[in-house]
Amino acid sequence: MTDTQKSATLTLDGESYELPIFSPTAGPDVVDIRKLYAQAGVFTYDPGFTSTASCDSTITYIDGDKGELLHRGYPIDQLAGKSHYLEVCYLLLYGELPTAAQLEDFEVRVTRHTMVHEQMHNFFRGFRRDAHPMATLVGVVGAMSAFYHDSLDVTDPWQREVAAVRLIAKLPTIAAMAYKYSIGQPFVYPRNDLDYAANFLHMCFSVPAEEYHVNPILSRAMDRILTLHADHEQNASTSTVRLASSSGANPFACIAAGIACLWGPAHGGANQACLEMLKEIGTVDRIPEYIERAKDKNDPFRLMGFGHRVYKNTDPRAKVLKQSADEVLELLGVENNPLLQVAKELEQTALNDPYFIEKKLFPNVDFYSGIILEAMGFPTSMFTPIFALSRTVGWISQWKEMIADPQNKIGRPRQLYLGETMRDYTDIEQR
Repeated sequence: MTDTQKSATLTLDGESYELPIFSPTAGPDVVDIRKLYAQAGVFTYDPGFTSTASCDSTITYIDGDKGELLHRGYPIDQLAGKSHYLEVCYLLLYGELPTAAQLEDFEVRVTRHTMVHEQMHNFFRGFRRDAHPMATLVGVVGAMSAFYHDSLDVTDPWQREVAAVRLIAKLPTIAAMAYKYSIGQPFVYPRNDLDYAANFLHMCFSVPAEEYHVNPILSRAMDRILTLHADHEQNASTSTVRLASSSGANPFACIAAGIACLWGPAHGGANQACLEMLKEIGTVDRIPEYIERAKDKNDPFRLMGFGHRVYKNTDPRAKVLKQSADEVLELLGVENNPLLQVAKELEQTALNDPYFIEKKLFPNVDFYSGIILEAMGFPTSMFTPIFALSRTVGWISQWKEMIADPQNKIGRPRQLYLGETMRDYTDIEQR
């Protein structure tokens, strides 16, 4: 809402312009510059849009200084500790925690949509065997619009609902298929008797030749990973989904765009980069060397998985996931895995080192999720696809909110042009 008692005054070339100020329910006030170009003939300059609110939203709020992450007002540690992924999906999509009947109905709808169109199996065979699972995921999710024509009309609320459920339900199946294809194993169909996280693990690790039972500790850890990555406000991939959807693109194309953006190592690839760092360290005895390198400002080496660009204190998701990491490592052990030995020792070193404590460089969610996924047996190439399937509900929630917003208009960022001005074409003989 607008705070009618407050405004900002911009003075430019002797002219003054009054800019309204919006006061959110949480966070800093926002100066409304929508009419600035029309009134003053100038744009603002904000590379990365880090000081610009691109939309208003009621879904997720982050306070980086306090280390808070709220979904519809509920703290993430409460949701991860007391709830489960599909209930959080319902909360993000519809704004309130479900009743028992509403949750049962939602879970049934998601479960009954986990199978993919049988012809999509053939689509996978067009990829090389050594294709990165994220490349496969981007292609297959984008191609869903070629298989599900009855949920492409973004102006129809029912079709938007069907598309939302389909994406949440089918992303684990598609991600598991991408993994199976990359290792040369047959696809495993989803099972309706398993919960969301257990079903995903079963599709990834079972084979037709023998029974596979999902350990509940691993299932719970996977559910927490999904829950903790479900949404994270207006990050790069979410903004990509919103920008793509502002043109009226179908939901499958918009989510595929979000997956493509998430692939970047500065975004969804952070936990993969963390594991690659642990591989570089190699053995426990080399940790002191790398700790000293991390402290040296002149050394390009950086400890991946420590600290966070948004959270200036601790990452609230990391505190929850540390518990699951401890449970998984206790279950599976680290004795025969040098990588996990390095991770555990590095964690303890950083938590007790005055330099890291002073700089607030605590292990973040990427550090612990990477450890858990490595312990489960996932290759690093699957880390970002798992991130993508968990973030799908956040993207869809933001997409649905944007489509229903009467202020919705196509995104069109401006620029500070620094190129050549008008030039006449010169024939090639005169150049």
